[in-house]
Amino acid sequence: ETIFAQGLHLPIGFELAPEGVYLSQEPNLCLLVDENHDDHADRMEILMHGFDTHDTHHAISAYCADASGAFYLLEGRFLHSQVETPYGPRRVNDGGAWRFDPKNFRLERYSQLDINNPWGFSFDYWEQAYLSDASSGENYWGLPVSAKMPYGVEIDKVGTFVPKRSRPTSGAEFVSSRHFPDDRQGQFMSCNSIGFLGINFSSVAEEGSGFTGKLAGDLLSSSDPNFRPVDLEFAPDGSLYFIDWHNALIGHMQHNARDPNRDHDHGRVYRITYPERALVKPAKVAGASLPELLENLKLREYRTRYRTRRELRALPPGMVIPAVKAWAAKLDKADPLYEHHLCEALWATWAQNKPDVGLLKRCLASQSHQARAAAVSVLRYAAHQIPEANSLFLQAARDGHGRVRLEAIVAASWLDNAEGARIVLEALKLPLDRWMGTVTRQILETTLKDDLGALQKAGDPAVTENSNAREYLAGRFKIAAAVPSAEARFYGPTRTLSADDMKVYLAGKEVFSRDAHCSTCHQANGEGLPNVYPSLAKSPWLDIDDRLIKITLKGLWGPMEVHGQKFDPSRGVPPMMGFGGLLNDAELAAALSYVRQSFGNDGPFIRPEKVAEIRAQTKDRVDFYMVEEIMQEHPIPGWEAWGKMAKPTVPKFE
Repeated sequence: ETIFAQGLHLPIGFELAPEGVYLSQEPNLCLLVDENHDDHADRMEILMHGFDTHDTHHAISAYCADASGAFYLLEGRFLHSQVETPYGPRRVNDGGAWRFDPKNFRLERYSQLDINNPWGFSFDYWEQAYLSDASSGENYWGLPVSAKMPYGVEIDKVGTFVPKRSRPTSGAEFVSSRHFPDDRQGQFMSCNSIGFLGINFSSVAEEGSGFTGKLAGDLLSSSDPNFRPVDLEFAPDGSLYFIDWHNALIGHMQHNARDPNRDHDHGRVYRITYPERALVKPAKVAGASLPELLENLKLREYRTRYRTRRELRALPPGMVIPAVKAWAAKLDKADPLYEHHLCEALWATWAQNKPDVGLLKRCLASQSHQARAAAVSVLRYAAHQIPEANSLFLQAARDGHGRVRLEAIVAASWLDNAEGARIVLEALKLPLDRWMGTVTRQILETTLKDDLGALQKAGDPAVTENSNAREYLAGRFKIAAAVPSAEARFYGPTRTLSADDMKVYLAGKEVFSRDAHCSTCHQANGEGLPNVYPSLAKSPWLDIDDRLIKITLKGLWGPMEVHGQKFDPSRGVPPMMGFGGLLNDAELAAALSYVRQSFGNDGPFIRPEKVAEIRAQTKDRVDFYMVEEIMQEHPIPGWEAWGKMAKPTVPKFE
């Protein structure tokens, strides 16, 4: 083995580049440099400082680069970063994604949305970006949540582009390997590390300007409760590698961070092949000639093109740009993949920090809306280098396909000026689907509000000659608001409450919906996840005050059955954590009262005095209730058939 660098602290994100390895060393973004090319880092440069560290397991992490070589850094809940850059301070607050471009040292907040713990950033065939939230297990299309918002304003989420299989997740990748079956190409994969222990597929299809998907089966799963797949990536030969963290304890709330049972030694790396198909012949990347590298850009394997782009970035622009333009000129226009190859040529010039205007215009004139959208995405980041940028944005805002228009709308928010407002108003002339409407409305109401007002006051033609713009400013052109999130919807109360009880109910809903509290596992709708987190709807666990308060204060672990579904810790079902140290008596009583009057339940409220009584009775207890133990105190009929589980001791490993 070769050790490139050692003595690092929590290197939870890194990206390889021609100039070295970009690395998380909180609170810093660093670059490891191998000056003498002996595969050992000689020095570490601190590039940026100010990334928050106080919840280290989701500080800047999970790096992934776009076609230009700029890379994305994910940051989770509870963190408040403020980073000084050559362009002024940049901030991410309470979860989001950064984008850092090494070519111009520009760091921007790519997305500021209500996200808990993002641990997956991926790109599809046309370089559309996707963001995966580990905590909720939900996956978001990046474009409609990447508009510029004023600091402190979270962008509204429209919805997920594929349903979640389980939660939590870590790592995401699209299938892009001729070694894998044809019917799996383009499907989205994510790793699941609690409850369902495995990797699942989701099929993805176009839906208007955006995407929709459905679960499409599992690639693998394990009955080993310590199996924790956390990342995956295709190799040069088309096989798939994934990492198994392999740990008995993974929670930082259910178990102490310094619990001696945490395993620091048993990580594993697996390789998956499909025996019925031949492996892909690895393309030559390291040491390849410039013509060989350009031909690699035609290959279907995303990771081969990803690594080839990196190799091209190591070459001087004076060599690459003319070769790329000559290569693009010779592309076969009859090739079904011609327009994608043309995008690769544009991306190659963008990666040299010299996006070619001719290639950009050819892509903008493509037959495929995917290529046109890809070109507008380049224009979004390179507008300052393109003399005709504003007119090209206006052209895109009139495009026949919603995705191209949405690219222009989002890009306009980052212009954050009168030209940006004109571009968005131009887009109002054509229909807005569900992926477009929410972000367009929010841009006009926040980021471009002052510019829009200035255009109106000045009698600008963008307003006076645009009937939809005039109707919008008059309050008669309604752009759809965001569909209420699951957290914002109401699931009760089941019966009419007094004014005082309604205040308690609403307070309980707020506590229930807090991050890392009840809804994280049981879900906002109370339905839980099959065989992982029990449903709260008409659950027998809600019936007895003392039992309900005890397990909420102290936590619960062990096998059980609810509504015919089995919940088995030996299959990776985690313990329910205790909230006694997080919630006071009034908060805990309100949350339990909310549950008893939601999801079809119609139970009595629990009062804070009752919580105080049970808290005093159990004050000397420091660990979970085992299911068998609490059943002996407060039985549910038939519990004896659920099975038993000994209180955990030191985990065993093979």
